[in-house]
Amino acid sequence: MSDSTPTPASSAATDEAVRAELARLRDSIDNIDAAVVHMLAERFKCTQQVGVLKAEHQLPPADPAREARQITRLRELAESAKLDPAFAEKLLNFIIAEVIRHHETIADGTR
Repeated sequence: MSDSTPTPASSAATDEAVRAELARLRDSIDNIDAAVVHMLAERFKCTQQVGVLKAEHQLPPADPAREARQITRLRELAESAKLDPAFAEKLLNFIIAEVIRHHETIADGTR
């Protein structure tokens, strides 16, 4: 009968392998986080331009019909990407609220 208890040497090798895998995964997460931040920055550059256009033409800062279409679209994208659609909707609602706040600020500055 053999003992399956790891020896100190094999345990140390396992610990090192686990640390290396954690480091690799965390590096990937850090890269993805950086990409998300840069993509959000690009998105907000576009929505700022939308806000200016809306303000110049006295359009309302919010567009509930567009927002509803975007939420539906994002939920579908989330489902196909195996991401929780409720989480994706919460994230988009947070972003939309920030965009509307920016649009209101832009509109207030042009009045």
